[in-house]
Amino acid sequence: MKKLMECMNEEMAAAFAACGIEETYARVTASNRPDLCEFQCNGAMSAAKALKKAPILIAQDVVSRLADSGVFASAEAVKPGFLNLKLQEDFLAQYLNRMREEPDYGNEKVTEAQTVIIDYGGPNVAKPLHIGHLRSAVIGESIKRMGRYAGHHVIGDIHLGDWGLQMGLIITELRKRQPDLVYFDESYEGEYPAEAPFTIAELEEIYPTASAKSEKDADYKAQAMEDTYKLQNGVRGVRALWNHIIRVSVADLKKNYAALNVEFDLWKGESDVHDMIPAMVEKMKKDGFAYESDGALVVDVKKETDTKEVPPCMILKSDGASLYNTTDLATILDRMRTYQPQKLIYLTDKRQELYFEQVFRCARKTGLVKEETQLVHIGFGTMNGKDGKPFRSRDGGVMRLEYLLRDIYEEMYRKIAQNETLSRAEAEETAKVVALSAIKYGDLSNQASKDYIFDIDRFTSFEGNTGPYLLYTVVRMKSILKKYMRGGKGMPEGGILPAVSESEKALMLETAAFNGMVLSAYEELAPHKVCAYLYDLANAFNHFYHETKILTEEDAARQGSYICLLDLCKGIMETCIDILGFSAPERM
Repeated sequence: MKKLMECMNEEMAAAFAACGIEETYARVTASNRPDLCEFQCNGAMSAAKALKKAPILIAQDVVSRLADSGVFASAEAVKPGFLNLKLQEDFLAQYLNRMREEPDYGNEKVTEAQTVIIDYGGPNVAKPLHIGHLRSAVIGESIKRMGRYAGHHVIGDIHLGDWGLQMGLIITELRKRQPDLVYFDESYEGEYPAEAPFTIAELEEIYPTASAKSEKDADYKAQAMEDTYKLQNGVRGVRALWNHIIRVSVADLKKNYAALNVEFDLWKGESDVHDMIPAMVEKMKKDGFAYESDGALVVDVKKETDTKEVPPCMILKSDGASLYNTTDLATILDRMRTYQPQKLIYLTDKRQELYFEQVFRCARKTGLVKEETQLVHIGFGTMNGKDGKPFRSRDGGVMRLEYLLRDIYEEMYRKIAQNETLSRAEAEETAKVVALSAIKYGDLSNQASKDYIFDIDRFTSFEGNTGPYLLYTVVRMKSILKKYMRGGKGMPEGGILPAVSESEKALMLETAAFNGMVLSAYEELAPHKVCAYLYDLANAFNHFYHETKILTEEDAARQGSYICLLDLCKGIMETCIDILGFSAPERM
């Protein structure tokens, strides 16, 4: 189904062509003066020089060709040559009725679907998720859902930090605390216990303790490096203990990500590509890309066009150890071999921009990706407190993500419990749903690359540009529909009629704008555009609601039209919030 703007552009192009003017000038846009018109076209201004004719005369010629338009109710030429346009009410109603009948409200899937892998997790095992993990998870999940809605095959990968010295540190600390564990007996040949010798709470305490010890005790750090070597070289007991660390950590991570309504298709980590590194490095050397510099192995990635210094991409350290660069490059190689994606998207803090520039250039130069493969880094800004500094816990430390979720939930429950018609159980469940909307919408409504202020009071408000306001609007729609349907009524058969008020037409125009919006937002990897659309649609509906007596309308056909329009709006809003990664309750 064509987008509404496409229909208008085609109508305008025909008018321009009838005047002997190139159709490229006939571009319709939303009005920047909504008090004067709904849409505008400035093509006469652009064409004036080429035609050597006054723009107002061109505009008047075009207006004359639109006198009998089936799309525009009015077209007015305004000096010095603007075209002010209003859409025909009949045409708009017909367009919305088609949206109601079409799959996905008329949103056509992309003609050439891509395989896309999104790397949007990046947590380290054995460490709790903290608020630094929030933005990558929330933004990545919404982009994944946007891509799938548009028709692409999108794969989400958590990309765990599960290899390297941090694992050696944990194993060394376990060795110090529980030296009699069978895993440390290298002569043991039996089966290892199925249960881990630690809980997730113990594991989360072990790592920072071990890390602190290694900074002060050289022998301790040497033992950790030895345990890391044993792990990476397959020493049976150490590898079995590592498997316990992974299982316990992943189970906890899945629980915490589920609380955010975030799901990954792949739970791979750095360890999955460890065995690929030697051959990859050898090929880089053989092909003449990798060379030694101060003992380390590097690949030059600078270009003649660079205006700033881009250092070489280090492949191996001077002691032969691999780095994040190495595992990221091997992961790219693995993804290309296994999935043949057309696009790889990475979400991290924007301060890692140079790092990914180096890795991407190295991957291209060494032939790890095809020439046409898109490598995209989405660098997001910082989540700050009201003081403008990075958000912290009350004691000044980095806040655990589950504690942030708890604080938002408690504030949301306090507000929702004031509705005494809800049972305690219903209020608790509703608070969880609304709290998630507060967190996700509070983040996603900001452009990803920008820093933003995380304000619990504002994010949990039922007024303004917030998640709870949007959900309250959806719940209001559900309530009206339930009241209308009482007594066995079904959805009215007459469909949506032409608007009879300004607020009704404004709502219809916002509703019609959904068609193609998600595809456009995905192409720009911009969830904030879905948020902006949702907020405008909610405002348009609430304005219409306050001016219109929907359930007491005496004209049955007109009331039926209101109900059909409301049902369409509700479906579109629910689709949008699902794309953003949250849902609406039945009551609030």
